[in-house]
Amino acid sequence: MHSAAASIPPLAHHQLFVFLLQAGTLVLLALVCGRLATRLRMPAVAGELCVGIVLGPTVLGSVAPAVAEWLLPRSTEQFHLLDALAQLGVVLLVGVTGMEMDTGLVRRRGATALSVGMGGLLLPLGLGFAAGWAAPDNLIPESTDRLVFSLFLAVALCVSALPVIAKILTDMNLVHRNVGQLTLAAGMVDDIIGWILLSVVSAAAAGAAGLADVAEPLAATALALAFTFLIVRPLVRRATRAAERSDDSRATVAGATAFILLAAAATHALGLEAMFGAFLAGMLLGAGPRAVRTRLAPLRTVVLAVFAPLFFATAGLRVDLRALADPEVLLAAVVLLLIAVTGKVAGAYAGARAAGIGAWESLALGGALNARGVIQLVIATVGLRIGVLTTTTYTLIVLVAISTSLMAPPILRFAMSRVEHTAEEELRSRERSFLPGENASGNQAEA
Repeated sequence: MHSAAASIPPLAHHQLFVFLLQAGTLVLLALVCGRLATRLRMPAVAGELCVGIVLGPTVLGSVAPAVAEWLLPRSTEQFHLLDALAQLGVVLLVGVTGMEMDTGLVRRRGATALSVGMGGLLLPLGLGFAAGWAAPDNLIPESTDRLVFSLFLAVALCVSALPVIAKILTDMNLVHRNVGQLTLAAGMVDDIIGWILLSVVSAAAAGAAGLADVAEPLAATALALAFTFLIVRPLVRRATRAAERSDDSRATVAGATAFILLAAAATHALGLEAMFGAFLAGMLLGAGPRAVRTRLAPLRTVVLAVFAPLFFATAGLRVDLRALADPEVLLAAVVLLLIAVTGKVAGAYAGARAAGIGAWESLALGGALNARGVIQLVIATVGLRIGVLTTTTYTLIVLVAISTSLMAPPILRFAMSRVEHTAEEELRSRERSFLPGENASGNQAEA
């Protein structure tokens, strides 16, 4: 009698070969394009996002389809191997970003972050709904109600992409700045509400929307936050104190990695976004002793140098911008992009100003939160899967996601060049640095 394990065939030789070839090629090209982007005074993530577009159907699939099919076969089993590795990368990226959050600043300026987040959420939500209501009939699937389409488009335009924002802030050495901290906190507000709204609209598209569809994600969010800060936080404090007394750095890195992944799995099991749990786990780890954060430097290096670029490169592989050759589609793309940028930047700016933040800092917040990136790609994929979007409207939303991600760095650079460093920021940079010897002045010089 054969055991259950023996009945599972191993990974096929050719499948493993293609996976290794794909991963190595994407990491190498992400490195090259990232370096090229930095030479053009753009963060590395801008070049990394373009790798997938070049290797995907937009460029390589059009110029050399046989090569594209050999390197990136469209079979589900093969693509999911790369997908799984990319998802591991984004979860770890968000966890590492959470470690750099100043929870004290979030507590002191929580109302400010809420004001910025809600401003950057409500205006694009309203403009997106209006755009969907006024959209031409040929952009709406025949089986989809216009109201549902409008609601879905509104949700797609109101989100921000925390992984992309985190990478941009890291590349530009802005995570330790007050603007960077508020951006991450406001981005969490946008993402939490955005994912809740997505679950409601998806249920509406399936004809099953009701009070429970609103209550369940809200209850899950409250449960996750309560469990994290009331039960998990004291346990993490004990664990980090024990790690501080230990000389085994490998155990610290392994334990932190496992904690981030398990926290992501927990929120995913609750029906929330996995990145939400990773971010909460990172925040708890970042509140630990400085010695523990210093030992986590190898994890941060590997995530930012390998896993994160691989994730951003993989994200573009599903993008096909050839539909923009149609003038009508191109016009619709320009209009949708203007609506998306105006809504997010103006909304976040208004929310920041209402909270008493200066004009240039408010513009920087709006510019950073304007990056939709991979979160919008995920939402667009959901819309295509449930039949709310056509392939054309899917392409339009993807274009907005990529364009807004590329627009964020120059807006941030322009605005932050007019914002002076504060003593609090320099102190935070020194105290929360992962790398021994890294200091605020070094960050300033690079920024």
